Amino acid sequence: MTRLLLFTGKGGVGKTTLAAATAAGLAARGYKTLVVSTDPAHSLADAFGKRLGREPSDVDTRLHGAQVDSRGLVDDIWQDLRGRLKGALAGAGVDALDAEELSVLPGVDELLALTEVQRLAEAGRWDVVVVDCGPTAETLRLLALPEAVAGYLDKVFGWQLTLTGSRGLARSVRDLAAHVSALRDLLTDPAVTTVRLVLTPERVVVAEARRTLSSLALRGIRVDGLIVNRLMPAPGVWRGAAANWMRTRRRQQDEVLSELTWELARVEHRAAEPVGLPALREIATELYGERDPLEGKGSTSAPLLHVTEVDGGYRLRLALPLDRGAELDLARVDDDLAVTVDGFRRLVALPESLRPCRITGAESDADGLVVSLTKPGEDR
Repeated sequence: MTRLLLFTGKGGVGKTTLAAATAAGLAARGYKTLVVSTDPAHSLADAFGKRLGREPSDVDTRLHGAQVDSRGLVDDIWQDLRGRLKGALAGAGVDALDAEELSVLPGVDELLALTEVQRLAEAGRWDVVVVDCGPTAETLRLLALPEAVAGYLDKVFGWQLTLTGSRGLARSVRDLAAHVSALRDLLTDPAVTTVRLVLTPERVVVAEARRTLSSLALRGIRVDGLIVNRLMPAPGVWRGAAANWMRTRRRQQDEVLSELTWELARVEHRAAEPVGLPALREIATELYGERDPLEGKGSTSAPLLHVTEVDGGYRLRLALPLDRGAELDLARVDDDLAVTVDGFRRLVALPESLRPCRITGAESDADGLVVSLTKPGEDR
């Protein structure tokens, strides 16, 4: 089965370079590798110093590259399906204006970019597909789309199908829903898809990385490595004012990174811009050494839920890395626990034994969030 490695990070941290370097390292180890960019601001071709198009092209032995044109995919693929959905709705008696609005799917550009990655991964031509995603905000929106679109289809088209009884519309919507479900399964299968989060040793970037880890955990997406890029070289025997500046800067970087509890892979800052395969292979060697690049360095993943019985109730641990300033909200929604972190929300199905219980407290530690639940009658 083809493995998917997704690279993301705050804009400007060097995720494209590290995705390209990882792909080059994988190919050098004998893996048939495709590296593809879904970032609207494509720079993957610049990293290799080669032209790349929508379809995979040769970069090196066992290495291919492509840049997804999501706008072109909208023009080529979505317009036809949207036209069929709109026609079916109008033909079933829905007002023309309503039919126009209902056939506009939120985030369709990003959804089709993800669909294209799935198509390439399932083509069976490659052992690994490395994805250079957009900056974290866009990536989180991209990875949330399968779940969001599934809900949209159910809420918007579900009642329309009931009202219209249109078999053509039902078939189109159900086909799309099945496809979205398959995308969601692909992203949340830890044996297939993992994310590598790239950051630089700066407080603002580290804070965003911590929030991103929480958001990915909420979506059930596994992170198998954090990579620190552009770390100042170790001082060694430097002399003079420049050496003092570099020592100070490295000390500040180390202080920032000490706030992270996960194992980090590190890449030092380079004097020359790393462009082309020789430079990218050099980075891959620094990043992975003798290790197989397919294996992440450490893993932030753990079972999302772990339940411990205590006197009078339970302690429910949620494996969510939380930033100290994270905005957290917990609520019960029927048999689910609604967890919202910095605006990202997920419904977590509670084990049957916890469903009659009442939430009585919550606290966070280095391993995540601990929720206290009291058994019925125990708090009286």
